Amino acid sequence: MSILIDEKSKVIVQGITGREGMRRSKLMKEYGTNLVAGVTPGKGGQEVNDVPVFDTITEIVEKFGNIDASAIFVPAPLVKDAAIEAIVAGIKLLLIVPDRVPVHDVLEIAEYAKEYGANFIGPNTLGILSVDKAVLGMIGGKASSAKAWFKKGNVGVTSRSGGITSATSYYLGQNGIGLTTIVHVGGDSVIGLPHNEIVKLFQEDPETEAIVMFGEIGSSQEEDVAELIKNGTVTKPVIAYIGGKGAKSGTRFSHAGAIVEGNKGTWEGKVEALKGAGAHIVDSFLEIPKVTKEVLESLKK
Repeated sequence: MSILIDEKSKVIVQGITGREGMRRSKLMKEYGTNLVAGVTPGKGGQEVNDVPVFDTITEIVEKFGNIDASAIFVPAPLVKDAAIEAIVAGIKLLLIVPDRVPVHDVLEIAEYAKEYGANFIGPNTLGILSVDKAVLGMIGGKASSAKAWFKKGNVGVTSRSGGITSATSYYLGQNGIGLTTIVHVGGDSVIGLPHNEIVKLFQEDPETEAIVMFGEIGSSQEEDVAELIKNGTVTKPVIAYIGGKGAKSGTRFSHAGAIVEGNKGTWEGKVEALKGAGAHIVDSFLEIPKVTKEVLESLKK
């Protein structure tokens, strides 16, 4: 199985006629994603990568029925309207790719998502890839690369860094470790589904046997994962690397969401919480494949 998306998920791209929308819809379709349509107001009737373009999501739903997921590739100031249009139209999973989306807009999107029973990944995310099934967003860059780098297996990956999402998955594959689903939760300070929610989904997935998590300073996502392990909600092994060891209080590390404020979100606090809960902490990023392999072997005993 996989989490969030699979080969049957009906997907649309909002902003498909823009540069990124055109490039990433090509990746998605060539990888095998069930990409049924795209949306750009005023561009209805066109085609992009053999995908029909509509002016509104309502028109798409009338033609294709309920849509499962939307990848949003529009300028940051337009994200709120695009996301709300998708949510009101009944789409239950949104991928919000752009960065610099105003925090207030994200909070409004979150309120609509809660009211309509929807979820979203991002903002500031590369997306989701369910191996050999579908990709929502831009993980892998090209379909040929994604198919070559990421092999089917039993490890789920969740990451707060876009580049490290791909790098972690690539190095796991190079060491003979296959994956179920790869998720970049997003790098902004306010996001839809954080680490702890993704880890719970992996816990429920029968094909995922272990979870690799790339964490960072800032926010409480990693501490929340530790609490899930501690209280028994998550019983599958979690292998974690936390970035930002050398960052000082008040210093932003890489992403808008990776900033230490006082004693909150510190590297030490995250590592201590995860270790105390029983997670497998690696001190070096390159140790992730080795430790993951050891954990998988221990599950066979």
